[in-house]
Amino acid sequence: MLFFTQCFGAVLDLIHLRFQHYKAKRVFSAAGQLVCVVNPTHSLKYAPTRCAAAQASAEQGILPPCHHHEAVHDPQLVPCTCPLFSCPWEGHLEVVVSHLRQTHRINILQGAEIVFLATDMHLPAPTDWIIMHSCLGHQFLLVLRKQEKYEGHPQFFATMMLIGTPTQANNFTYRLELNRNQRRLKWEATPRSILECVDSVISDGDCLVLNTSLAQLFSDNGSLAIGIAITTSKAHSSEAEM
Repeated sequence: MLFFTQCFGAVLDLIHLRFQHYKAKRVFSAAGQLVCVVNPTHSLKYAPTRCAAAQASAEQGILPPCHHHEAVHDPQLVPCTCPLFSCPWEGHLEVVVSHLRQTHRINILQGAEIVFLATDMHLPAPTDWIIMHSCLGHQFLLVLRKQEKYEGHPQFFATMMLIGTPTQANNFTYRLELNRNQRRLKWEATPRSILECVDSVISDGDCLVLNTSLAQLFSDNGSLAIGIAITTSKAHSSEAEM
């Protein structure tokens, strides 16, 4: 009976996964688009990243404490950028992708256009849905966050971050698209560099922002499908042609 129960549970999980893929493909009918089902990362106690803590201290005019061992800190080292984790890791940009994949088990998809299917939208804030997107020779980090900017009023924030420098990020344009029940909503912008911190992007509101009612309008049984497309910016294309 135990063996049967475990096998039956695995079959149900497989059927549920296939059903989620079917729903996403039904919403985004473009042939050949990759679909990734993204489960939420939920934390009962939100642990702000070090870049967010440093930003808050700077806004309050409080300088971080100076320690002797920090005097030789390499300015090229990047702190872990994975939201909802208080991770002490630091490393160069070249190894950020491997850290996110190996330590935090973040999936990565390849292709110019993909579908990001976030499940369990009803979970309380703060909750994150995270995936890496590889295309045009670079890696991007898509973060969808459910967070309360005002108590009792959760909102959804979606942004694309380039795992690279701000100069490299200016060479690209990303588009997020919601499409359901004959309604379409698009957000198009230049991605921000991962060096700028996800928390600061969300606090600035420089991303796709959805209130709860709008998110429910585009969701399907608690799942939200977001079409993602990344292209080179027009300015960068013009320079390349010259």
